[in-house]
Amino acid sequence: MTSGGNTIWQVGGGRSLTLGTQGHLMAIINVTPDSFSDGGRHLSVEAAVRHALACVEAGASLLDIGGESTRPGAEPVDPAEEQARVLPVIEALSGQTDALISIDTYRAETARLAIAAGAHIVNDVYGLRHDAQMAKVVADTGAGLVMMHTGRGREEDKRADVVEDQLWFFENALKTAEEAGIARETIVLDPGFGFAKNRTEDFALMARFEELHALRFPFLIGTSRKRFIGSATGREQPSDRDVGTAATTALLRLAGASIFRVHDVATNRDALRIADAVLAARRETDV
Repeated sequence: MTSGGNTIWQVGGGRSLTLGTQGHLMAIINVTPDSFSDGGRHLSVEAAVRHALACVEAGASLLDIGGESTRPGAEPVDPAEEQARVLPVIEALSGQTDALISIDTYRAETARLAIAAGAHIVNDVYGLRHDAQMAKVVADTGAGLVMMHTGRGREEDKRADVVEDQLWFFENALKTAEEAGIARETIVLDPGFGFAKNRTEDFALMARFEELHALRFPFLIGTSRKRFIGSATGREQPSDRDVGTAATTALLRLAGASIFRVHDVATNRDALRIADAVLAARRETDV
C-alpha cells in the first residue's frame, strides 16, 4: 500500500509502519550466549528487556528478538530452548513499549508462539525455505514478514552474478508467499549481507543495490558489525565496527533502503538522519 510516495508496511496486531521519507532502525536484541558480537550480554529476560527499552529510547522503531545465533558455525538450538529464551522477553516488551516487535526465527512454531506473545513481525533468515509451515503461520496470523536472501544450502542453484541471484531467489520466495496467501503489503525483503557471501559479493551488492528495486518491495538491511566491514576497515573485533556499519547505513539509505537492523542504535541514528536530510534536499530540488 502506498500513500503520498510512502509505502505502508502492514504488520500484525493491526499495526503498520510508514516507509519512505524517513528511514527506521531495528535494534538487535540477542537473547543468546553465543552471538558473534554480543552473545551472553542480554541472556536474562530482565537484561534483554532493559536493553530493548534503551534502544527504543535511543531511536529504534523496531526490536528484533532472537534466541539462536545465526553466525557461521553456530551450534543449532533446540526449538524449546529458543522459545524459552524469546517468549518471556516478547511478552514483557509487548506491555512496555509501542515499538514494533519482530521475532528472528526460521521455525514456524516459534513464530506462531511469538506472535501470540505479542510479536508483530517474523524475520526469517531463510526466506521461507527452511520450514514448510512458516508461510502458513505468517498468512494465518497476518504478521509482517521479512524475507532474507541467503546462499546457505543453495550450492546447486546459486547464480554467479550477485544481483541475478537476488532476483532469482526473491522471485521464488515471493511466489511461495503469494501461494500461501501472504499479503504483498506485509512483506519486506532483506538482501542478506554476509550470509554465504564473500567480501567481494557483499561490496558488489552494496554497489549495485539500486538494481534490486526492480522487485518493487521495501528493503531491510543487516550489515551491522559484519566481517566484510572489518575486512575494509581493519577492525578485527565486531564491537569496533559500528562506525563502519553507520557508513553502510548512510550509503544504503541513499540507495533506497528503508530499515536498518543494527546493534548500536545511537551511532546509526545519526548516520540515518544525515542520509534522510540529503534525501529531503533531493526532493526539494526535484519539485
